[in-house]
Amino acid sequence: MLAPTQTFSTDCTDCPRLAAHLAAIRQRDPDWHARPVPSFGSLESRLLVVGLGPGERGANRTGRPFTGDIAGELLYPSLHKFGFATEAWPLNADGWANAGLELKDCRITNAVRCLPPQNKPLPVEIRQCNDYLGQEIASMPNLKAILILGAVAHQAVLRTFGLKVKDYPFGHAVRHVLPGGVETFTSYHCSGYNTRTGRLTTEGFEAVVGAIRDKLDRLG
Repeated sequence: MLAPTQTFSTDCTDCPRLAAHLAAIRQRDPDWHARPVPSFGSLESRLLVVGLGPGERGANRTGRPFTGDIAGELLYPSLHKFGFATEAWPLNADGWANAGLELKDCRITNAVRCLPPQNKPLPVEIRQCNDYLGQEIASMPNLKAILILGAVAHQAVLRTFGLKVKDYPFGHAVRHVLPGGVETFTSYHCSGYNTRTGRLTTEGFEAVVGAIRDKLDRLG
């Protein structure tokens, strides 16, 4: 695995385009988080969920991954169903992060920590943020499984291990055992676009999360 060299901070401004975009959002909506989004869940967890990046009215607003956007409306209920979250709904009655929701043996992060314009990070921004992901993975001593949401996140995870996509191809419900024994479980991203078009169904997504539950249960 590649050696990480950076420490994540919500004050990071390493990507000028993203930093300027977030500064403009904070001026427009001062009560929004609009900064690099920290991970959610314990580093002692055996499962790491890796998404692409914050949604504008989701994590970028609330400061918690997949909280406030459509993707979280599939992710969190699925995690709850299989025992990885104490509650199914990520938001409270006021529309902000549900303080009562806790993750169990699970941590959630993103390949890119800042909201990009038009939700499209540049390749250089994905690479710039990759060291933070590498540091996170290296800091999880009990890590056994990574749930990867989408092709960009898949590429980012492989990059932290120094691996190539051609050797570990992406696809829905595809599993790979990486050097060192960590197993990846890939899924189409649980975005509103994928669920609206039927590319990803609730049943299809839950099957992937259920397979992770089965693996961890077998490990004891």
